[in-house]
Amino acid sequence: MRVVVQRVRQAAVTVDAQITGQIGHGLLLLAGFEAADGVADIDWMVGKILRARLFADPQGVMNLTLQEVGGELLAVSQFTLYASFKKGSRPSWSRAAPGPVAQPLFERLVERLAAALGKPVPTGVFGAAMEVSLVNDGPLTLLLDSRAVE
Repeated sequence: MRVVVQRVRQAAVTVDAQITGQIGHGLLLLAGFEAADGVADIDWMVGKILRARLFADPQGVMNLTLQEVGGELLAVSQFTLYASFKKGSRPSWSRAAPGPVAQPLFERLVERLAAALGKPVPTGVFGAAMEVSLVNDGPLTLLLDSRAVE
């Protein structure tokens, strides 16, 4: 499981000219899955995201978590995180989990995050062509991979 985490001042996802999810200050998550991913990957990722100290304290040091600053989460599924250019110039998506595998994993990720935060986590629409807009704060962008635990 891979998640790109972006600290944002605001972010929104639109499908067919309709906003399906939006947040103010918080984190935008772009989440991709491979077929071997499971509950353990989701649990690790949820813990890592919620414990990450990515927000400034009064001294300006990144010392506070999303919950400590009252931030929001927006989650967007993105199979393209598993693109491979190993052969040629056209990306291969062979490592990305197919929709019937990835969708329940994405839904579980969102459910676990919402339960831990005690509030809904807005999303895009799984499998849809989406437009994601954001105002990156920092910018701060991180890549987390449950198979490359650091």
